[in-house]
Amino acid sequence: MVAADFSALALQVKDWGRALGFQQVGVSTLAVDTDADQLDAWLAAGFHGEMDYMARNTDLRRHPERLVPGAIRAICVRMDYRPMAEYPDHVLNQAELGYVARYALGRDYHKVLRKRLEQLARRIADAVGPHGYRVFTDSAPVLEKALARQAGLGWIGKHTNLLDRQAGSWFFLGEILTDLPLPADQPLAAHCGSCRACIDICPTQAIVAPYRLDARLCISYLTIEHKGAIPEALRPLMGNRIYGCDDCQLVCPWNRYARLSAEADFAPRHALDAPRLLDLFAWDERAFETHLAGSPIRRIGHARWLRNVAVALGNASFSPVIASALESRVDHPDALVREHAGWALARQRARATTPLPANQTEGCG
Repeated sequence: MVAADFSALALQVKDWGRALGFQQVGVSTLAVDTDADQLDAWLAAGFHGEMDYMARNTDLRRHPERLVPGAIRAICVRMDYRPMAEYPDHVLNQAELGYVARYALGRDYHKVLRKRLEQLARRIADAVGPHGYRVFTDSAPVLEKALARQAGLGWIGKHTNLLDRQAGSWFFLGEILTDLPLPADQPLAAHCGSCRACIDICPTQAIVAPYRLDARLCISYLTIEHKGAIPEALRPLMGNRIYGCDDCQLVCPWNRYARLSAEADFAPRHALDAPRLLDLFAWDERAFETHLAGSPIRRIGHARWLRNVAVALGNASFSPVIASALESRVDHPDALVREHAGWALARQRARATTPLPANQTEGCG
């Protein structure tokens, strides 16, 4: 194909992508040295915590073309996932409820995006014949935010999420690395300005500087990636956030423009948009597996789920019912569950003798 044909193909690829449900499609070169340098500095500071996979294959992150021999471009896509219009303070401010990050309310996004990306790649192959490619959606050592920024899908905000002026940050990213020489799009200018709302709102002050996140303090890391005991000093700050945290996105001015997702797969399942903590804490392992089948939450396992919910119950106002539920788990076979249930029970008992002022709940948003 001649250069003009590849320009036309790039436009077609964007049309095909939108027809498949992607809200935006762009093309990036694979030059990510500056971002790779920033990653190296982040790793050297130890900000990745227990995420050892971030420290592996750093050479592949710097040289994505080594993942797909002959690759010279990344076709980057955005799929919006905002499941509801209302601000979820009705959940964050009710200690008896559990807050689940909005991205995890529905079906596992990895499966949704991967299927659509494969369809897009096959559509390209139908048009141009066999070509070297591989699809990615948070599934390999790829600096996807850097590639998406270069493809014109947004800029990286101070909270380290990708931002777009029309879409905010409520979206997933995916990529197709390809050997097709498609014309690359231009990056967007950053538009955070002097705003520091995301930095100031973070419950644990995990955004230690603009564009610099210490994952070890981040509630998303603590509730999802961290496998061991949650540091005691951070537990009260977690409030009722049991899987992930959206505070930095909820407060971002650009998310006023984010549109609701039309994807049925991202709609809330099993009432996880405002679940009762006591109901979740009562799940045995079978119930956990059944209720969360097809959900990204399932991968943390039942013990870490109970760990997270126990912390939220420990942060709630005193209730004999909560105390009783926690007592039922203090002899749990898993030491992680026992330790967090015991901590939460001790807080409940202390609160029973020294109650908080009326209408005040410690650490619940």
